[in-house]
Amino acid sequence: MEMVAAARLRRAEQRIEALRPYAQAIRELTRQVADAAPAKVEGVRLLERREKLNDVAVVLVTGDRGLAGAFNTQIIREGLRLKRELDGEGANVHYSVVGRRGSSSMRFRGEELVESYVGFTDKPAFTDARRISRDLITAFNDGEVDHVDIVYNRFVSPLTQYVRRQRLLPLDQAEVFGEGVSEVPEPEDKELAEAHSRALWVYEPEAEEILEELFEEYVDISVYRALLESAASEHGARMTAMRNAAENANDMIGRLTLEMNRVRQAEITQEILEVVAGAEALG
Repeated sequence: MEMVAAARLRRAEQRIEALRPYAQAIRELTRQVADAAPAKVEGVRLLERREKLNDVAVVLVTGDRGLAGAFNTQIIREGLRLKRELDGEGANVHYSVVGRRGSSSMRFRGEELVESYVGFTDKPAFTDARRISRDLITAFNDGEVDHVDIVYNRFVSPLTQYVRRQRLLPLDQAEVFGEGVSEVPEPEDKELAEAHSRALWVYEPEAEEILEELFEEYVDISVYRALLESAASEHGARMTAMRNAAENANDMIGRLTLEMNRVRQAEITQEILEVVAGAEALG
């Protein structure tokens, strides 16, 4: 299982590396287009900030399988902690869970799930991410939820994964405009970037329609990246867990073998003493 997880981890890392430039580019494009039409942005529903926080959608990204150490447990723990935090603010939490492990764990704890997405966590496709994101966008646009957060394991290395909570909606609090903007690197050609900022933008069709479609695409990519990060984290965590399990098993075998040899030696010594004592008694 360690070898299989290592092979899948490498493929997952390659998919993340291939996606990151596109995700970075669409984030920059989204921000540039929005900055070029500040008056048009106000009419986009995905940027609408609700004055009162009543309902929050929380998406927990776990795995379909276990044997991956604390990979699934730490997501469930963070989701429950987030619910306690939001309950204190007077908000209702609506859970959606990706992965069979997370779904079964949340149901076992008596939590009601809005949606459960299973069967693709080890190798997620963009269609899976779009299905999740469009459900969230629909719930937000229909006023069923006021915020949308996603909780997943961010991949750093096979030994290191950490839980990350990312705001998806509304977009003015997401990475495009709000938190995470500092992660956008400075452009190499500042004069060219400044010229682009002063350029006249012509929209065909209307800016509201283009911006809304572009923002939906950004949410799709954000969810897809979270799924890929989670998949790589799962393979890394499973590889590490299986390696630790093998090492612990070898240590246990060594200890049990030593203990067995000691018991056997003690029995042999006891039998020799009994034979010597019997010979002396007869002698």
